[in-house]
Amino acid sequence: MLFNKVSLKTAGPLVLMFLSTGLAYTQEVSDSFPVRLMFYNTENLFDTADDTLKDDDEFLPGGLMRWNRTRYTKKINSVYKTIIAAGEWNPPAIVGLCEIENRKVLEDLVYGTTLTNFGYGIIHEESPDPRGIDVCMIFRKDLVRVIDYRSWIPPGVRKDEFHSRSVLYVKCSILDDTIHLIINHWPSRRGGVLAGEPLREEISLMVRDAVDSLYNVSKGELKAIIFGDFNCSPDDPVIASLIKPDGAGDYKLVNLADQHIKGHAGTYRYMGAWEMLDQVIVSDGLLKSTRGLFTDIKDFRIFNPDFLLRNDSKYPGMTTFSTYRGYRYQGGFSDHLPVLLDLGIR
Repeated sequence: MLFNKVSLKTAGPLVLMFLSTGLAYTQEVSDSFPVRLMFYNTENLFDTADDTLKDDDEFLPGGLMRWNRTRYTKKINSVYKTIIAAGEWNPPAIVGLCEIENRKVLEDLVYGTTLTNFGYGIIHEESPDPRGIDVCMIFRKDLVRVIDYRSWIPPGVRKDEFHSRSVLYVKCSILDDTIHLIINHWPSRRGGVLAGEPLREEISLMVRDAVDSLYNVSKGELKAIIFGDFNCSPDDPVIASLIKPDGAGDYKLVNLADQHIKGHAGTYRYMGAWEMLDQVIVSDGLLKSTRGLFTDIKDFRIFNPDFLLRNDSKYPGMTTFSTYRGYRYQGGFSDHLPVLLDLGIR
């Protein structure tokens, strides 16, 4: 294996216990959570090679971030440890990821670490983001069968004029049931809250139109999950327009992160304040399901073990243990916390 070094200081007790057992695991479906879904913004998971078609100069050995093979290896290890720990002995069946540079990075993660023992497959499409960061998915082939996938950009927008991440759509069969996954990394608010707002609105409308179409062809039994880093809070108007558009049809979308936020801080901390940028939105067909896959509001949570957090040096309380703080290398995991959703079966 290329990436199998374990840091005893940062791995966390669950990961260390897992590794110490000789990676014993079962491919049988767990009684407590038959299918676990995870989303994780990995915070700039770049390789060290120069891609002349992308603006990746900061993350090169001679770049501003002084990114090198040692730091890259540590980063890959950090991501796989987080995925292993999030599964509690049974790694998630589906992991949506963002801020991934390319397929090679995913191959290093899936085939060059302990994750290779779990038979993960890769879904990846290059996005038109100028920095080259993509939205992607890995999935356990023993639990998930991918039927179809594609990347979306808003209709009417030329690809050479779309400078953000495309939305990844994946249609899956899980435990003989069909589910539609829509994975997002919406434009950043860098430059102010209103930065990127028009484009976020276009993407939101595109996603809602797509879900409407899926509902129409599902004969009223749509099971869909819209998840990712939306770069805005659950109460943002653009999220509200996705959840409750004018003239909504016979189905509803429910933002589980909005239901959960009253009981927890959030997934990203900025200037001492937690924000809920990473969200999971489900169709009510999953919440009301009497046959096949189902979920509940209580089955959503933020994954926040101690090893993903550290004391905030500027503001009271804890913050994410990120890889960088500004331009200073910390060697942590990510500036976002992952979110999890468990699906049951009836």
